[in-house]
Amino acid sequence: MTPAITDSPAFTQFHVAISLIAIFLGIAVMYGLLTAKKLEGVTLLFLVTTVATSVTGFFFHRDHVLPSHIVGIISLVLLGAAIVALYGFHLRGVWRMVYVIGAVASLYLNVFVLIVQSFLKVPFLHTLAPTQTEPAFLAVQGLALLVFLAIGVLSFVRFRSLATASSGF
Repeated sequence: MTPAITDSPAFTQFHVAISLIAIFLGIAVMYGLLTAKKLEGVTLLFLVTTVATSVTGFFFHRDHVLPSHIVGIISLVLLGAAIVALYGFHLRGVWRMVYVIGAVASLYLNVFVLIVQSFLKVPFLHTLAPTQTEPAFLAVQGLALLVFLAIGVLSFVRFRSLATASSGF
C-alpha cells in the first residue's frame, strides 16, 4: 500500500512552511496589537496561514487522536472567534478582547508546537530534552508562555485604552 500524498515529505515541508510563515506574520500582528497599528493585509494573511496550519495538521495519517490534534482543534476555535470578532463585529465592544485573546493564543499554540517539534527533530535540542520533561524544554516552554501572557495583557490594556480613541484599531 502506498502512503497518501499527505504523508509525503513534500506535504510535510508544505505544512512546516505555512506554519513558519504564520508564525512570522503573527509576530508582525502582535507588533501591531502592541503599537495600535492596523496591519490589515498582514492580519488577513496571518489568520489564513494559521488556519491552514491547523487544518493541514489533520491530514497526516494517524491511527488515534494525538495531542497535536487537540491543539489544532483549540487553535481553530480560537481563530474562528478572532475572525468573527475582527470581520463580523469589527472589534466593537467585547469583540476587541475576543480578537486579542484569539490572535495571541493561536500564535502561542503555533509557537508551542514549533518548540515541541524543534526538541523532537533538532539533534542538539533533542539531546538536551529527549523526553520533553527535562528542565531545558520546560524552561523554553515556560518562557514562551510568559512572553505570550505579557503580550496578551499589554494588548488587552492597549486595546481597552483605544476603545474610546479614534486612532489605531
